[in-house]
Amino acid sequence: MTETYITNKFTSQLIALGINPSKVYRNLSPTKLVELAVQKNEGMVTSTGSLSVKTGKYTGRSPDDRYIVYDDETHDAVDWGKINQQFPTGKFDKIFTKMKKFVEGKEIFVFDGFVGADKENRLAIRVINDYAWQSLFARQLFVRPTQEELEHHEPEFTLICLNDFEAIQEIDGTNSNIFIMINLSKKLVLIGGTSYAGEMKKSLFSVMNYILPTRDVFPMHCSANIGKNGDTALFFGLSGTGKTSLSADPNRMLIGDDEHGWSNNGIFNFEGGCYAKCINLNPEAEPQIWNAIKSGAVLENVLIDKQTLKPNFDDGSLTENTRAAYPLDYIPGAVIPSVGGHPKVIVFLTADALGVLPPVSKLTNEGAMYHFLSGYTSKLAGTERGIKEPKAAFSACFGAPFMPRPAAAYAKMLGEKIKEHNTTVYLINTGWSGGPYGVGKRINIKYSRAMVTAALTGELDDVKCRHNELFNLDIPTKCTNVPSEILDPKNTWIDKDSYDLSAKKLAQMFVDNFDKFKDIPKEIRNAGPKI
Repeated sequence: MTETYITNKFTSQLIALGINPSKVYRNLSPTKLVELAVQKNEGMVTSTGSLSVKTGKYTGRSPDDRYIVYDDETHDAVDWGKINQQFPTGKFDKIFTKMKKFVEGKEIFVFDGFVGADKENRLAIRVINDYAWQSLFARQLFVRPTQEELEHHEPEFTLICLNDFEAIQEIDGTNSNIFIMINLSKKLVLIGGTSYAGEMKKSLFSVMNYILPTRDVFPMHCSANIGKNGDTALFFGLSGTGKTSLSADPNRMLIGDDEHGWSNNGIFNFEGGCYAKCINLNPEAEPQIWNAIKSGAVLENVLIDKQTLKPNFDDGSLTENTRAAYPLDYIPGAVIPSVGGHPKVIVFLTADALGVLPPVSKLTNEGAMYHFLSGYTSKLAGTERGIKEPKAAFSACFGAPFMPRPAAAYAKMLGEKIKEHNTTVYLINTGWSGGPYGVGKRINIKYSRAMVTAALTGELDDVKCRHNELFNLDIPTKCTNVPSEILDPKNTWIDKDSYDLSAKKLAQMFVDNFDKFKDIPKEIRNAGPKI
């Protein structure tokens, strides 16, 4: 593919958009993008060959600075509130005008490609950046086009991310100097003032999560893999729950690690790459991610030794939310194109900082919908600005920040899918055991892997379960390669009374949180904890 694939068609598209730069780099190779990033002092090449960058002040998502434009298209369709904040169309237009003026006469980087591996349901995108490394990120994370596809590319959505452009709060009507704005009618996403690249992928996934239900496709914030027998599995969970780590299984093939659609044909990945947390990364626990950090990969906010140029994955002084971005084909045996059949097993992952949920539970269909709507986890350090230690949180659909429509609409689609395809659902706690955060310890990832393996192989299907009355959960009494005493979380606490108090506290939190869901069928509501 030519390094500067600039055609008359492409140029006319930019002109129509009102973009008038001095120079455009389009769909450059990783080698060229790394070279330009180093030349521009955006980053450095490490001993692994990866490009190391720092994102400055913002090292995680900024949910308070994310908006959806309010207009005739969205006023009844979007679940407005703290997550999906309204932004007036007039103010959006003014910011867009200022951004166009800002890039006038400057160099820009363009990536043209797709969101979605399924050609029937993919979204043609254009990503415009002012930093070379962010264009590399876009290239590695989204679905890359063939040369023929690039030649005929017609973007349905355009994302413009200018790190060096900041909003003026008092004039622009934003909450701060940074912004992430989604205009579903004009098919534009604008990002300014933040270098954290995760904002780019998450905003385009939000677009997909809005569009796909109208096509009878269930959009999901989850990872997916496939076994040697063609059995597909899904893993739902927020940042830090182990979604990426546990789906990167050497004995299974990875479909994708973050966002998928479930159509009548099966599963498809939104992405062309992975965006893995790499704090405390080591080759024994997570060999696939470790080996993927090589030439072409991007490291965000990982400290690099100045002498050896080796990444120090154990140092979280910049942020606990250190990241590695790399294409899917860096994972051995990754499924390309990244599609799979209907899932046999679904795993809900939670990181319970209170240390009271069982490490593994089997869910009924109603229980699956209850826990999907609840989306309980703990926000872990670094995943959002201001989070320094785990904090209990409920995120509907295990991905509320990325779901523009009401949660019940997505839950209904899940219920229909698991019933239609007889899918088994498990809840796995990858959080704390033996006490809450600060007292107990994080459940060993080896045990979490063993529980996942047992769920996926069908081993747990025939294991006797013990019913936990408080949480209304069925807990397997044994699991290969897992000490049986940890399966009942109360066993791991020295102070049993403290366990009971903490468990009741969490059960009440579940009930209180679920009160916000109105018009939910009784059988789903009754599948939750019993106070």
